[in-house]
Amino acid sequence: MSADLDSATAPRHGAATQSGAALHSDVEELLDALAADRGREAVVHRDRRITAGELVDSVHRLAHTLDGRVESGRVVALLAGNTPGAVVARLAVTLLGAGIAQPHEGLSAAAQARIVDDVEAPLVLADADAATTAEPVLALVPGVDVLWLGPHGTDTDVTAEAATASTEPVRGRARPDAIEQIRHTGGTTGHPKGITYTFDHHRRGAAMRRGAGGFGSGDAGARLLVATPVAHVGGSLADRTLADGGTVVLQDGFEAGAFLAAVERERITHTFLLPPLIYRLLDHPDLDRTDLSSLRSLVYGGAPANPRRIAEALRRIGPVFTQFYGQTEAGGISVLTAEEHRDPDLLGTVGRPIPTTTIAITDADGRPVAPGGRGELWVHTGMEMDGYWKQPELTAATVVDGWVRTGDVARQDADGYLHLLDRVKDMIVVVGGHVYTSELEDLLMEHPAVRHAAVFGVPDDDGTETVHAAVVTDSPAPRPDELTGLVADRAGAMYVPDTVQFVERIPLTGIGKTDKKRLRAELVGQPR
Repeated sequence: MSADLDSATAPRHGAATQSGAALHSDVEELLDALAADRGREAVVHRDRRITAGELVDSVHRLAHTLDGRVESGRVVALLAGNTPGAVVARLAVTLLGAGIAQPHEGLSAAAQARIVDDVEAPLVLADADAATTAEPVLALVPGVDVLWLGPHGTDTDVTAEAATASTEPVRGRARPDAIEQIRHTGGTTGHPKGITYTFDHHRRGAAMRRGAGGFGSGDAGARLLVATPVAHVGGSLADRTLADGGTVVLQDGFEAGAFLAAVERERITHTFLLPPLIYRLLDHPDLDRTDLSSLRSLVYGGAPANPRRIAEALRRIGPVFTQFYGQTEAGGISVLTAEEHRDPDLLGTVGRPIPTTTIAITDADGRPVAPGGRGELWVHTGMEMDGYWKQPELTAATVVDGWVRTGDVARQDADGYLHLLDRVKDMIVVVGGHVYTSELEDLLMEHPAVRHAAVFGVPDDDGTETVHAAVVTDSPAPRPDELTGLVADRAGAMYVPDTVQFVERIPLTGIGKTDKKRLRAELVGQPR
């Protein structure tokens, strides 16, 4: 980064301060909290209701059973969905001082296999409940040891072995500088990007989140609904809820009708969704006849949010929304609080930076832009990743003197609110300048009949790109020229998409983001 930014205030974080001695990890703190109130309901999944005591005993039983099979300092791959078995396995493995890599089920078998291979996993734990998705992955990684969580033909069922194991607490073996978790943000093609966290990093992050308050912190009565992957944000929020004395309700995946029914049936108080999933709630016929009065907090983030649809959500669901903007590489960046959602002019922002985060908006050379100008957002949060797994060059290009280059195009207004305009890689180069896809999507969604929109570029022979828009609309659908005319009036001819295609639904990734690679493949035949 340019010398115009003071790198001395942003040291690199995540390095261990004491590599030899084990620490009391956040997993042990969670297990201590469960053991202190063994009778409370901790996890609900389908027709199972698991007490805190049963959960903590299951973790220790599995840890005893895996002892000698799981090596401290190595990384274990977990092929599982949103099940109690997946939660127990992750906690047991980390208790033994090993790391976890859990690919999202929404990835292809080839992509998941690349991740298993990438982390050099000596062992794979596969949930029998997810056998139909795990089996094709395992077929692509021959030679790795596999233990099944649940019955799977004649294969070893490690949970059956654990049923008779001791419930004596296992002392944690976490070393500060050992890998606790690798989260992959790529992997659909090429080499996956594995974002690493050490045990010390993860413990400090848990402490920071507790100190910041917010999502059910300290609320022993919280009931969290997790319908997004536990391998993503849902797992972190589940841990926090359990540690604070609450209950976690797991759903196998997101389906709007089942989600609404669970909120009413389980008296859900807290949940997390990506914005496209909120839109699916708004478009579901059961929304207005479902009792959502128990809901106190719906945190959203992970993808751009359309102001008009969030305003609709506030009217129809209630004043329960908080927007959180962060990145896996960087940690928490900004928050738009529930109170700030009362101001409709703020719904197009991602809030103001949290107190522990410092931001800079820079030009292509890493120099700060003028106040209010657009540029790439660089952040220093104190919770930067420990690096990309086995990719030191990419790490060095992303974390510069302690600052994380987010890859997001942003501006900050005079009141300190951040406006995200696009991902740097998603900007579309057209004749005369750049089209910011998030801005164009919001413009299209200003039309009252448009429920969701996704914009992407396709390279042209002259070095520029053509702009394509996919839209989901009410019936009757508007004419394409109504939408292009709206764009021309609001933003000018440069922003007018070359094609507008009407689709029944915008495809989403396994965690709920718009899947633009799939859109390109389906609508214009561009390879994924």
